[in-house]
Amino acid sequence: MDLMLSASLKPAVTRAINPIARAALRIGLTPNSVTLIGAVGLISSALFFYPRGHFFVGTLAISIFALSDLFDGAMARISQKGASAWGGFLDSTIDRLTDSAILVGVVLYLVSEGDQLASVVIAALVFGSLVPYIRAKAESMQIECTGGIAERTERLIIALTAIGFEGLGVPFSLAIGMWLLLVLAAITVVQRILIVKAAL
Repeated sequence: MDLMLSASLKPAVTRAINPIARAALRIGLTPNSVTLIGAVGLISSALFFYPRGHFFVGTLAISIFALSDLFDGAMARISQKGASAWGGFLDSTIDRLTDSAILVGVVLYLVSEGDQLASVVIAALVFGSLVPYIRAKAESMQIECTGGIAERTERLIIALTAIGFEGLGVPFSLAIGMWLLLVLAAITVVQRILIVKAAL
């Protein structure tokens, strides 16, 4: 049985962020506005800091803006209107953009340095993009497809940890992290394909 970090941490995280989510709603913020603010901040940080090789500072900034992904969902759940189909669609689309921006920023730096690790990061980006695509395609055929060894939260943690440690000068952290990201994303893609095949 796969152990999903996102699922195991969810109850504790929810208890911690709900008070802040309620405060944000009281001052007039909406879940969708928080989603957009976080996305703009995260994408800007990734594409500003990472291509310049400022991996640690960039990871700190990205981690702060990534918290919006927790708050918008909590705000939607506890608001009077509740979660909306549009909000869910917007959040899912924004997730694809932010995840891609992180790895694109790293690729831009590696390409400028002539580092062959860039090809590994590009492959990790491709396989990582396939994971949610397979789920969406499966759900369009009324097939539940949420399994796999590494969902979005796990992949994001691996990527940011590796990049942040690289910024601190930890040897081989970026290479190890990107290879791990690629392997886990590829395995998850295969697992989800097999889930769909079994359902059909």
